[in-house]
Amino acid sequence: MTDALAYFTAKLDHETDASDVFDAQRAGEPFTLVDVRSAAAWDQGHVIGAVHLPHREIAHRAAAQIDRDRDVVVYCWSPGCNGGTRAAIEFARLGYRVREMIGGYEYWAREGYPVENASGPLPRISDPLVALLRP
Repeated sequence: MTDALAYFTAKLDHETDASDVFDAQRAGEPFTLVDVRSAAAWDQGHVIGAVHLPHREIAHRAAAQIDRDRDVVVYCWSPGCNGGTRAAIEFARLGYRVREMIGGYEYWAREGYPVENASGPLPRISDPLVALLRP
C-alpha cells in the first residue's frame, strides 16, 4: 500500500487535468498555462488564457518569456500526444515548477471549457462522453 500511496501522490505532483486547471483559472491562482503545440495548431484553437511556446523552443525562449517564480502547466493536443511530456521535461531542466495537463487541448475542448483562435472565442460544446452537459 505504501508503494501505491507514493506513486499516486507523486503522479498528482506532476499532473493535473482540464477541470482542475479551469477551476484554478477561475479562482485566480497564479500559474502560467503554456500551449506547446505548433503555430498552426495554436492558430486553429487554444485555451483562453494560455501562452504559446512550442516545446521545441522552450530551451531557447522560456527564460525570456515565462516567469520562473510562477508554476507552469503545459499541454499538447491529446492523450495520444507526448509533446506535453517533452515540454514538462524541458521546463523541469530549466528549474521551473511544472505539471502536465493530462488530456491536453482535446479534453479541454471536449469538456466545454473556453477556447479561442485568432478570430475570437469558439463555440463551447460539451461532449457527453467526457463531461456533464451544460445548458
